Amino acid sequence: MTASILAIGTAVPPTRLPQDHVRDLFAQQPDVDRLTRRLVHAAFDAAAIDTRHTVLSALAPHPLRPPGDATPGGLPVVDEHGVLQRPTTGARNAAYVRTAPALFAAAGRDALDRAGLSPGEVTHVVTVSCTGLFAPGPDYRLVRDLGLPATTERFHLGFVGCAAALPALRLADALCAARPEAVVLVVCAELCTLHFRPSADPEQIVAASVFADGAASAVVTAAPHVLAGHDGPRLDLDRFATTVTSEGEDDMAWTIGDHGFEMTLSAEVPRIIGREIRAAVGGFLAGDAPDAWAVHPGGRSVLDRVESGLSLPPDALAVSRRILRDYGNMSSATILFILAEQLTAPVGDDVDTAATRRIAALAFGPGLTVESALLTRHAARPRRADVPLSSVGAVAP
Repeated sequence: MTASILAIGTAVPPTRLPQDHVRDLFAQQPDVDRLTRRLVHAAFDAAAIDTRHTVLSALAPHPLRPPGDATPGGLPVVDEHGVLQRPTTGARNAAYVRTAPALFAAAGRDALDRAGLSPGEVTHVVTVSCTGLFAPGPDYRLVRDLGLPATTERFHLGFVGCAAALPALRLADALCAARPEAVVLVVCAELCTLHFRPSADPEQIVAASVFADGAASAVVTAAPHVLAGHDGPRLDLDRFATTVTSEGEDDMAWTIGDHGFEMTLSAEVPRIIGREIRAAVGGFLAGDAPDAWAVHPGGRSVLDRVESGLSLPPDALAVSRRILRDYGNMSSATILFILAEQLTAPVGDDVDTAATRRIAALAFGPGLTVESALLTRHAARPRRADVPLSSVGAVAP
């Protein structure tokens, strides 16, 4: 039986960053020269982002900081004069250890609640992150924090970058094929803003202009007893593909430096994607024409290149552009935010119609790697009176 996403949950930190505020913060640093200031304004203004979220409340304007909130663990990112600091990688990672587990748990709990499942029904956990490291890791903490069974099998995908959610779903699909009764909780959480730092390097400026913090989770299963009690919409996982482009290994990279993780994101990335996307996606789709697209918004220019490279209509990437505008690039979690909107979007007025939509999902990671998935969205169906929720172990939504 085909594995399906039954629900997607999301979570963001409470501190919201207006794009113009972060732009001005970087542009007004005391050691910024005129050329760097122009680069900062150009990158931030071209990003097509209005707001982002961060675990670092000190980065936000005072009126937008949550009452009583403080920068976690006292991580010194901005001093009393508004000057950006350069915390060590150890200090940044310690802040990740203190703050990431709560986001993992919030997103996972939201997904389970939306699916109408209890923590005790989860059999496998797949966690994803590239913005921090610790052990016992996020997979262990998720089992503990959500009260999942001690027998839950755990997997963690680390340092795979922005594309990692699709390999995580592929792993969940494989687990469901091997274990027909499996209920897999996939959770991605990224704290990209922990690695912000002042820089005159154009690539670091671009990274600071787009990246944000957030988490998202998906409940994946093919278990007949769970699917029988699920009346909401679902996303069937039809197939996946991975393509490594012919160039780009040095244009998108993620390494560990002395003052945070360092993102390489050259101006060639959108151009490489634009040149190679048609061949990569054409081979994957093999003639199937999707009804909708879920494309990771690595940045506005990436979406523009995908749109032109695939000859898509102007509104085809509207959801991706809206998520970018409201949340920024949350690395691996972002594609699940996009799929969450498409999972719950209305498909018609007739609830008796089993409406379906084919959705092509694309995400891009270091390499340069293109990850693809084809999903079928099924609309919610009327609840069957002959299948009481108690008989399938679910709880009322």
